[in-house]
Amino acid sequence: MSISKEIEVKMVDLQVQYQYLKKEIDSAIQEVLESTAFINGPQVERFSKQLANYLEADSVITCANGTDALQIALMSLGLEKGSGVLVPAFTYPAAVEVILLLDLEPILVDVDPDTFNMDVKLLEKATTPSTKAIIPVHLFGQACDMESIMAFAERHQLKVIEDNAQSIGANYLFSDGRVRRLGTIGHIGCTSFFPSKNLGCFGDGGAIICNDNQLAKSLKMIANHGQSQKYVHEVVGCNSRLDTIQAAVLEIKLKMLDQFNEQRIRIADRYDEAFHQISGLQIPKRSKNSSHVFHQYTLKVNEGKRDALKKHLIGHKIDAMIYYPRAIHHQTAYQSPKADIHLPVAEKLAEEVISLPIYPEMSNENQSRIIKEIKHFFK
Repeated sequence: MSISKEIEVKMVDLQVQYQYLKKEIDSAIQEVLESTAFINGPQVERFSKQLANYLEADSVITCANGTDALQIALMSLGLEKGSGVLVPAFTYPAAVEVILLLDLEPILVDVDPDTFNMDVKLLEKATTPSTKAIIPVHLFGQACDMESIMAFAERHQLKVIEDNAQSIGANYLFSDGRVRRLGTIGHIGCTSFFPSKNLGCFGDGGAIICNDNQLAKSLKMIANHGQSQKYVHEVVGCNSRLDTIQAAVLEIKLKMLDQFNEQRIRIADRYDEAFHQISGLQIPKRSKNSSHVFHQYTLKVNEGKRDALKKHLIGHKIDAMIYYPRAIHHQTAYQSPKADIHLPVAEKLAEEVISLPIYPEMSNENQSRIIKEIKHFFK
């Protein structure tokens, strides 16, 4: 059977969401065009405050993208060259990339085989005297074990930077009953507004979340060429900002975020119901201390059938993605010259995971088509 290149069921259909919000978005963009305030227009400050209110955070500093958010966050900590940063081995490499760019040392930690998030049981063994920070990545839509991570960080005097690019809008439940939005629990939170994210703009964008006013001032200064005021450069910074058009789009989409996340959860519920009894297929585990906003709906496929399943779906014009086909330590750019690292869970997940189409506006018809083809494959 030949594989068709003409995909009919996409991973994400951004056109559908645009059409749903077209009137409001077109009006907001037109307002920016007419004002010509393309950089630092009033929409940027408004959106920053709106996102801070939504997250119940003291400060939100917008920036150009999620990777910049991570870099600025690390820069603000003033870590010495060679300081170690704990980071998961199964994730997108952005966090490791910025650690290395800043002459710090990434310390890869294996992940939980069910939630795909950093395995807190392995932190103690991975920590060295030079370790100064942790970057937990809330993967695919739900939280790492933040209560344990924060307790560990306090014991070892480590700073915590949450990478919340994939889980904005999710909540974390502490053992004492407190509920916090992801991205507001660590010392700094980072997120991305890449178009396919749960809260996505029409280009690149990112934000840094902080509940420490002094640290927030430093983050804002670093993102703006190290300036405390115009032409007064106190530190070496960078140039990273959210443009006004993107902020205008995000103002509208933020109002819809909870609704869109609820729609994602309903779609995931239907997938769960369809697949939970299929032998050789493991549905996503939902953590007891986190809501799951399903940036991705990611299955584990056993017995080496993952690639064949993807080929089957593509052959029936249904998209499917593998996040991520290589663990970080198997990427050429990040292989350690010091040791032959073996992180078995991350390595196994790279061979087993597959993500299915999921987005708020997905039709029942398209989802039924996906379910039908997967059931047919496993007959």
